[in-house]
Amino acid sequence: MEEAPNHILVPKHIIASEEEVRKLLDSLKKPVESLPIISSSDPGLNTLNARAGDVVRIERLSPVTEKIEPYYRLVVESED
Repeated sequence: MEEAPNHILVPKHIIASEEEVRKLLDSLKKPVESLPIISSSDPGLNTLNARAGDVVRIERLSPVTEKIEPYYRLVVESED
């Protein structure tokens, strides 16, 4: 599991493990392609070596719960 370096403006990005992705998709009862996407050239992924098909967990502060909440994104190839 790789993490992007900490920066005040970039929430924590982590490549999710296969088991974590499986549990997430089982709970959602959806295929991985139904997850929101993130481009492989996104600045938050710069040091992760994330590849198309990876699922990234983004941990950011929820304005509603005021707790750190995970958000999942499917990495897609950059169109640059």
